[in-house]
Parts: sequence; structure tokens; C-alpha cells
Amino acid sequence: MKTLSLFLLGLLISLSHPVWAEAVDIGYMEPAAEITAIVDAPPPPAASLSPDGRWLLSLERPALPSLADLAEPEYRLAGMRFNPRNQGPSQPRYLSGVQLIELANQQNKSIRGLPRNLRVLSASWSPDSRYLALLQLEQDHTALWRVDVERGHAERWSKVNVNAIRGGELQWAADSQAVYLLAVDPKRGAEPAVPAGPVVTEVRGRTAPARTYQDLLQNSHDEALFNHYMASQLVRVGLNNRIQVITDAKPYLGFSLAPDNQHLLTTRLTEPYSYAVPMFRFARTTEVLNRRGELLYTVEQQPLADNLPIAFDAVVDSRRAIQWRSDQPATLVWAKAQDGGDPRQPAEARDQLLQLAAPFSAEPTPLLDMQYRFASLLSAEDGTSLVWERWWQDRQEKLWLLTDAEPKLLWERSYEDRYGDPGTPLTRQDANGNRVLRLDDGAILLTGAGASDEGDRPFIDRMQLQSGETERLWRSEAPYYEYPITLRADGRLLTQRESMDTPPDFYLRDLQSGALTAVTQTPHPMPHTLGISREMIHYQREDGVPMSATLLLPAGYDKERDGPLPTIIWAYPREFRSSAAAGQVSGSPYRFNRISYWNPQFLATQGYAVLDSATMPIVGEGDKEPNDSFIEQLVMNSKAAIEAGVSRGVTDPERVALGGHSYGAFMTANVLAHSDLFRAGIARSGAYNRSLTPFGFQREQRTLWDDTDLYIRMSPFFHAHNIKTPLLLIHGAEDNNSGTFPMQSERLYQAIKGNGGTTRLVMLPLESHGYRARESVLHMLWETVNWLDEFVKNAEPRSAD
Repeated sequence: MKTLSLFLLGLLISLSHPVWAEAVDIGYMEPAAEITAIVDAPPPPAASLSPDGRWLLSLERPALPSLADLAEPEYRLAGMRFNPRNQGPSQPRYLSGVQLIELANQQNKSIRGLPRNLRVLSASWSPDSRYLALLQLEQDHTALWRVDVERGHAERWSKVNVNAIRGGELQWAADSQAVYLLAVDPKRGAEPAVPAGPVVTEVRGRTAPARTYQDLLQNSHDEALFNHYMASQLVRVGLNNRIQVITDAKPYLGFSLAPDNQHLLTTRLTEPYSYAVPMFRFARTTEVLNRRGELLYTVEQQPLADNLPIAFDAVVDSRRAIQWRSDQPATLVWAKAQDGGDPRQPAEARDQLLQLAAPFSAEPTPLLDMQYRFASLLSAEDGTSLVWERWWQDRQEKLWLLTDAEPKLLWERSYEDRYGDPGTPLTRQDANGNRVLRLDDGAILLTGAGASDEGDRPFIDRMQLQSGETERLWRSEAPYYEYPITLRADGRLLTQRESMDTPPDFYLRDLQSGALTAVTQTPHPMPHTLGISREMIHYQREDGVPMSATLLLPAGYDKERDGPLPTIIWAYPREFRSSAAAGQVSGSPYRFNRISYWNPQFLATQGYAVLDSATMPIVGEGDKEPNDSFIEQLVMNSKAAIEAGVSRGVTDPERVALGGHSYGAFMTANVLAHSDLFRAGIARSGAYNRSLTPFGFQREQRTLWDDTDLYIRMSPFFHAHNIKTPLLLIHGAEDNNSGTFPMQSERLYQAIKGNGGTTRLVMLPLESHGYRARESVLHMLWETVNWLDEFVKNAEPRSAD
């Protein structure tokens, strides 16, 4: 009865209107100059290698956008946010600079004619490496541009208006003479103006559970807007600027050109839509068309998927993961559930993999019966394929080799086991631009993080497919962290290499001689932080599970001279099915010491010790689920992290704070509600009342009605009367993440306030789950420093009570 009363009380408080009697308008504030310099430091460049291996395209991204960028028009429909003005994604992460580097001589090649205000959504190489296709965001449209690599010249490519609200899908023709993309119909009229009628929803005994989603369709007007902006023509744009319209405007989700370049696989949404689930659960039709847009074969008509079981291994009971085999001219492959898509149903085979070749008139051919769910397929040109299957509940993975012979099991393992990860096969682009498995005389090349007790040490291995024997070709060596990107035809490895004080750069490594050739030279983005030390530390919690964290200390700090410091611990809980996997080390001590403003590393400039990315394992072995002892394990983890800093003489146990973002915020509020280990907390964009996410959350598959006590026990909202440690709550006012409604922070603030606790709520206008505007980020950092200085750094000694 007490449990039920608490539950009803939580619902009543959650549904009440917010009271902002204490709200004040202080404007946007900025932290100290050394913190602002960290925020304004340029992000590290990314790179893209041309198919022929001759060119490296260096890709630069800008620092944080401004609030004015975030204030651009935005529609929120069917779980998607986009800019209706330019038909592009809302708050895009675009490229602001592209640079060609010739690998033979490491010389930069300038590109003339690029747009003055470069805002590139994507850059795509032609199969012959002669051209680059760019999608450029303008104020009122998304444009297609082309770069002639040899000439180093860019120009607008036709007047097509790209429909890029889902990111802008683009595919080159095999002969490099054209691209295929989804475009706005130039004859499209104005957007619909008013709703057509009231909103009525009804269910009669049909089970239709759904997790908590944001930005769903609300009424008939939303549906009309959604159809208006999703509608796209599939077009072919030739090098001569000629636009060939292949299909009428329809709400296409995507398309794929077959290796023979004669068939198109398309997927479009079909009505009726749903107000309960986002777009990726809507009904859809997948079809094969010819290049004139004529229907050749209907692959699947998938109904609305609003009644899937909550379990993570649940799938639709229809053909899914439909794709072309990259090693055959026009052969479809797909997975089909053998258990109705419900993992609770017993079945010897969960999934079956099938294929069907053009002209699609025969019966599909079964390729493989799988014990788990189909995960991915990768094929080589000689008919060799690799097939992965996975089962989330047990964290198991299998890899199969498919040839003309019987399927061969290459490995079966727990994908939680990072130490035992064999790696991911290298691929290459064939002459037609298809991504295929790279084979080397019957062997595949595997690259991986190389996790170990001493941290990540990336590698490249050669594995014989028939024997399973593996040969290590190369491994990253201290004091560097070096990651293999691809092995070139000349036998040299393209890598990205960095060290503690050297930012990442691209190199060519000769595997025989070990000789290194630098391709790029990136200056240190924040030299004023060079004195900050960073160390990966290892410790154990009281039940023996190994743990680790990254310890950062202020420049010039001497523990003998300066004594223990105020400390911030930053973490994010992760669930494991075994203690062995939970105790594995993640990260590398040799990564570049780029001081983060998103995690609290910046506080090392303000005299704090920082235990960043402190592992927070939640273990459930055997019949136990991880969340069965969630609170107990959180507190045990927290004690171990504090002791790790204290035992090293760098942490003052009387001045420690805990913080986290999203599920880390949920963790923080829970620890503060169930212990008095910390002097303050920082909780950003969290969810605190699990009755508001009744059909599961994070990795929890049980519903509120399966285990009401669990939901109450794990909700810090129901224990807000115990939160006496000062807690700073920060939340994006437009949070779009599942379950982390802005209301979650508003209600926890009211609950703590109503019970006499100390708390402060900061709502950031225009911000989503992650904060992007420079003004918002700087203000977040200002709030964080002020809160910690008051309640941690300058805290009075605890009373005897």
C-alpha cells in the first residue's frame, strides 16, 4: 500500500504546473578566459580517402554555433526535427572547410570556387576518384555542388533542390557520370495551413506498448506537414547538369542503386501514420524499380510496427534489413524472423537470411538459419560473405563465413568482452563504387581498438578464413595511440596518430620497415593547457570488480606541497552481464590530452582534481538483472572512486562532487538520494521519475507494471526528500531525447524545493539533449564553476551530525 501511495503521489506532483517564484533573468554568463579558450579551440579534422588511394580529403568542422544558428526555423514531426526553410536537418553538424592532400608528396591542392559560406552536409567521392559531390546548406535550399579534383575547381551542379531533412542521401553511378538523390518537387505548392479535424485515438484490446518518444505527430495538420516535407522525387543528375526525374514525389525513406546500376531499391512510407510511435515504426513499402521508375518487384509491405514487444531483441514479423548484395549484379538479401519477432517465444532459429536475384520471379533462397538476430552482411567479389548475428539479452555474437560450401562458424563470443574482440574487417571500394569485403589470398584484414589491461592498443591482423589462424601485422606502441584506417595498395598503412601532447594527425606507415610519413601537421589547439597532467588509474570496488578512471590534475600541482584537492567525479552507468566484462579497461593513456569542456576536465584549470569517465558498472549475472541492485552498486562504485583519489593523496574526501549527463544525471540524483558521500552534484538533462517512462528505459526491458517497486526504487524523484546535498540541475528547454523531457528536471527541482533541499535549475533556451550554442555552453560552464566553488571548493567542514 505504501508503494502504491508513493506512486500516486509521484504522478500527482509530475502532473502539476511548474512554479517559478524564484526565477531570475541573469542573461548569458561566461566563465574564466582559460575555460572560454577551451570552448573556442577548433575541433580536430576528419579525413576521407579517395577510392584510388591517391587523395586524402581533410574535413574541418567549425567550433560551436551561435544561438542565432539554433534559432533557425524548426519543425518537429514523427520523431524528426528539420529546417523547413532549406529542407535540411535542424541544427546540422556541417563541414566548414575541405582540403585536398596528394598522398604521394603530401602536398595540399587548393579548391577554387567553393561557396563563400561553406556549410557542407556531406562529401562523396566518385568511383573513379575524379569528382567530389557536396551537399551545401543555403538559407532557403540545399544545393548540389561538384568538385573537379584534377582541376581543383568547384561549381554548383544543376539547380536541383535536395531534400536533406534526413541528412541528404546521395549515390554515385558506377561510371562516375551522374549521382542519384532525393529532391524536392519544383512544382510543390505551399505547405498546408490548418488541421482537418479533431484528434481521436482509440484502442480495443490490442496490445501496443511503446517507449517514451518525443516530437510525435499530434494531429491531421502535422500529418499533412509531414507528407509535404517528406515527399521527394528520386532523380538522376548527370555531369551535363541534366536532371532525370525517376519517380513522382512520395515520402521516401531511402534508396539504393544495385551493383549493376540498372535496378533501384526504394523504401517509402505508407499511411495511416501513428501518433504513438516515431517515423521509423511507420508502415512502409519496399520496391525494386528500373532506371525509368517502373515497378519490377514489391519486396515487402510492412505494416505499422506499434505493437512490438518491449524487449530489445524484438523485431517486425516481416522482411527486414533489405539490401543489395554488393558482390552480385542485382541480388536482394533480407532477414525474416522465425519466432514472430518476439524473443519471448521459444524457437530453434530466431532469424533466417534469404536472397533473391533479378528478375525476382523465383522463390527466395535460404542462406542461413540463425540462433540469434541478423546483424549485418559483408560480401566480397568472389561470392564470399560474412554474416553477423547477435542476441542482446545474453550479449552474444556469432560470425559466419558463407561460400558455396556449408556455412562455417568463424567465432562465437560475448560482444561485451572488449579484450577478446577480434576486430572489424577492412573493406574497399570496387570499380563500381560498391563497398566490398577486402580479401587477401583467402584472408581478411581485421582492425580493432585492441583493448587490454594497459589500455587500448589498436591493431591490424590477417585472418585466414579456412583455418581461422590469425597473424598480427602491426600494433600501436607506447607512448603513442595510433589507429589504422586502411591498408593501401602499395602496402602502406594509413593511420591516425597522437600522443599526450601531440594532437591527432594522419600518417603513412610502411609495415615492413616501420617508416612513418606525416601527411598532416595540426597545431596544438589549446597550448595553455599543456601543463595539466592526465593519468589512467585503476582501482577496485569492495566486491572486487576492477574499475578505472582518467585522473586530471592542475598544471604545476604538487601533492606534497599543495595537499589534497577539491574533486569532481564524472560518470555514466553501464550495464553488464558479467563481472569480468565490467572490469575491463576502456580508453588509452596515450590519447591526446585535449581538455574537454563537455566533461568536467576544464575544472583542472580552476584548481580541481578531476576523475573523468569513472567506470560505473552495474552487473547482473545469471538470473539477476543489472538493475535489481542498481542503487547498491551505484553507491559502492562511488565509494570506490572517492577512495581511489584519497589513497593517491590528491582528493580531499570532505570536498568531492559527483556529476553526469543524461543517464549520468539520473545516476547523480540517485546517489545523492541514497548516500551522503558528496558535497554537491551536477545533473544535466536527466530523467528522474520513471513512472513517466513506463514501458522501459535505458537498458531496462521490464515495464512499470511488470515491477512497480523497481521503477519507484530507481526513481530519485520518489526519494527527493532525502536529497539534502546541493544539486545543480541543467536541462535543454527543447530536449528531444526519449524520456528526458525538460519536465523531468522541473519536477525534481520542485520536489527538492518542497522538501527543504538546496537546488538550482537552469533551463537553456533552444537547446536539445546536448547543448550546442556557444552562449549556452559557456553559461553551463559558468554555472558549474560557481556551484562547485560555493559548495565544494569553499565548503565548510561537515558538522558532527
